[in-house]
Amino acid sequence: MQEGLLSTAVLPAALGIIMLGLGLSLSVADFTRVIKYPKAVFIGLFCQMVILPFGAFFIARAMGLAPELAVGLMLLAASPGGATANLFSHLSNGDVALNITLTAINSVLTLFTLPFIVSTAMDYFMGSAQAIPMPFTKVIQVFAIVLVPVSIGMLIKKYRPALTLKLEKPVRIASAILLVLVIIAAILKDKDKIGDYFAQVGIAALLFNLLSMLSGYFIPRLFKINNRQSIAIGMEIGIHNGTLAIFLALTVLNNAAMSIPPAVYSIIMFFTAGAFGYFVSKKNK
Repeated sequence: MQEGLLSTAVLPAALGIIMLGLGLSLSVADFTRVIKYPKAVFIGLFCQMVILPFGAFFIARAMGLAPELAVGLMLLAASPGGATANLFSHLSNGDVALNITLTAINSVLTLFTLPFIVSTAMDYFMGSAQAIPMPFTKVIQVFAIVLVPVSIGMLIKKYRPALTLKLEKPVRIASAILLVLVIIAAILKDKDKIGDYFAQVGIAALLFNLLSMLSGYFIPRLFKINNRQSIAIGMEIGIHNGTLAIFLALTVLNNAAMSIPPAVYSIIMFFTAGAFGYFVSKKNK
């Protein structure tokens, strides 16, 4: 599964535009409320750092995945949420400020947790531990795609409120169009091989996706987290940075087979996240 123009240029650029639009709907007050009520942040991090790696491990064992595919699933579980999670949270009426906070914190923690989780998985499934230095440029890229355009949007909202009113509707329409184009491109990019990939790891990827999204939503609800923040956590936990996982599999681990689970997951999650967002957002109405 080779990264093409979609994941290296088109997708980051599209998400940058989308994140600018999200910034137009945010203010500093959104973030101060998150700091004031940190329980949601801690629960989200617990789901990401503890539940997902164990969930991926048991799914890989139960499905009898080949060793390299099992490690690829663990690599996906260890990857943080991406800007796409913020977009789906926004479309589902989730707490986008919480999403952005979780994305930022997860990206930093990943520097320490991802090498440990994946090295342990390689030792268990393949019998060969291997150190994984997290590329600093990828961490910077996550911050850049998420925080820079959002910050610009927030500055426009604060200092040019009239311009914000003019931009909100066209940017919202553009966001929906870009989302559809990304989904179509993700399907067409490897249409000749997509059947083989799904046969190898499709069910496992789907199970892990459902586990991620549902645990990310219902565990916070058990702890009395409100619906908007639970939606945000569910999207953050259920939508992983597949591009980062694929990059690590191909360049750091030099193993194309390990890139298959995150590649398949990245296609599945568009549809499951859309359905999930539709049902949970109805509770806000």
